[in-house]
Amino acid sequence: MSAVPPPDIPAFDPGHDPIRASDAVIQRLRANHPTLIDLTTGRVERLLAAVGRPDLKLPPVIHVAGTNGKGSTVAYLRAIAEAAGLKAHCLTSPHLVRFAERIRLAGKLITDAQLTELTDRLEAANAGEPISFFEITTVLAYLAFAETPADVCIVEVGLGGRFDATNIFEAPAVSVITPVDYDHVEMLGPGLSKIAWEKAGIIKHGRPVVVARQQDEALEMIEREADDRMAPLLLMGRDFDAWEERGRLLVQMPDRLLDLPAPSLFGGYQFDNAGVAVAAALTFDRGLSDEVLGAGVTSTVWPARMQRLTAGPLAELAKARGADLWLDGGHNPHAGRALAEAASRLIDRDPRPLVLVTGMFARKDAEGFFRPFAEMRPRVICTTFDSPIAASAEELVAAAVRAGLSPETSSNVMDGVARALETEGPAPHVLVCGGLHFAGEVLAMSPETWPT
Repeated sequence: MSAVPPPDIPAFDPGHDPIRASDAVIQRLRANHPTLIDLTTGRVERLLAAVGRPDLKLPPVIHVAGTNGKGSTVAYLRAIAEAAGLKAHCLTSPHLVRFAERIRLAGKLITDAQLTELTDRLEAANAGEPISFFEITTVLAYLAFAETPADVCIVEVGLGGRFDATNIFEAPAVSVITPVDYDHVEMLGPGLSKIAWEKAGIIKHGRPVVVARQQDEALEMIEREADDRMAPLLLMGRDFDAWEERGRLLVQMPDRLLDLPAPSLFGGYQFDNAGVAVAAALTFDRGLSDEVLGAGVTSTVWPARMQRLTAGPLAELAKARGADLWLDGGHNPHAGRALAEAASRLIDRDPRPLVLVTGMFARKDAEGFFRPFAEMRPRVICTTFDSPIAASAEELVAAAVRAGLSPETSSNVMDGVARALETEGPAPHVLVCGGLHFAGEVLAMSPETWPT
C-alpha cells in the first residue's frame, strides 16, 4: 500500500510532543527515532513484516479520521462496545500526560512493563533502520493488540489519513470520517478539498464508511473517493441524522429511530459526535440495542474536551472563589465555533461571566479560533506554556484583537486562572483552552487529574 505523497506536503510527525517527554519509553523512542517522516506507510509496513504482520491478526477494525471530533467519536465507540460486553483495543493520539494513554488493551491502559518489553522487541526488529516516533508507536500498538484478545479494535488516525502510519488496513470493518475543516494546513492543505482528500484516504474498496456533516467542498471529495472505491457511504444529514430533542439524543437510522439519553460529554456538538458513533456502531453490529447504545453514550469519558475540572491546584483556586473551571483542547476555527456554542449553552444554563484563559501553538490559526467568541465578548487572558513552538502571550493578544476581542496577558496558566478569578461580581465560568498540549500541561499538575 505504499504511496508517494504529493511533493507539496511537508514531512512532520504527528506524534511529536515538545512539551512533555518524562516517560522512559518516550525518552528512548524519541532519542532513537527522527521527528520527520516521509508520509508514506512504507516504513510501517517494513517493521510490521519484521515482527510477523500483527496487523493481519487484529480483531475487526473501526478506523476514524477527521479534523475535529475524532477523539470523542473513538471514546463513544469504546464506551458503546464496553456497554455491549465487548473488549475494545484503542489507539489514540496525542497523549495528554502519559504515553500509555495512547494505547488501551481490551479497555485498560498499556502497562509500563508491556511498553518496555514491546519496545525492546521492536528496536531489535527494526535493526537501526529509519522510522519515526509515531510510526514505531503505531507498530507497537498493533503488536500489543495482536497479542491481547479483544473483540474490536478502534484506531484514530494521527494526521490526515491517506499517508498516515495507521492506514495499513485493506478491509476495515467500518471507516469513519468526522467533520473536516482547516487544521495542519501546512502539511495537508492548502485547500479544504485537499484536506478532505487526505482524510478520505482511509476509505477502502467495498468497505462501509460513516461520514459526519461536512462542508460542500469536503463532501464532494469524500463522495468521489467513496464512489471510486465502491464503498457504501452513510452520510449524516442524508442517510441518517442525529439531533437534540427535549434534552435527549435522537438518532434516525435508515431503518430505525433511536431515542437515547443525552451524551455525557458537554456541548451541543457532542450530539453530532455521539450520533456518528452510534451510526458507526450499528454499521459494525446492527443488533446493538437501544439500552446498550444509551449506556455507551452516557458513560463516555474523554479528558480535555469541555471537561469540568474539580481537582488539582487550578480547581482549588476556582472553588475558593465559587467559580467553575472547564478545560478544552480545541485549537482550530471549527473547534472555536464548537467551543463558543458550548460556552453559550453554559451561560444560558447559568448566567455568569465567562473568562477564557488561552495558550496555543504558534502555527495554529488563533484569530480563527477566537473569532466565534467575538459576539459573546468574554474576558480573554492570553498566556503561554513550556514549548519551543508555543505562541507567546503577545502573539495571541494580537490574534484576539484582530478577532474583535480585548485581551490581557499572563505569564502562565496558573497566573492566568488567578487573574480570571479576580473578575468583579459573580464568580465566573473559567474556560482554559487552546490546544491538547496546553490542556495536558494543566492535567499534569496533579495525579488526581491524570487520565486513566
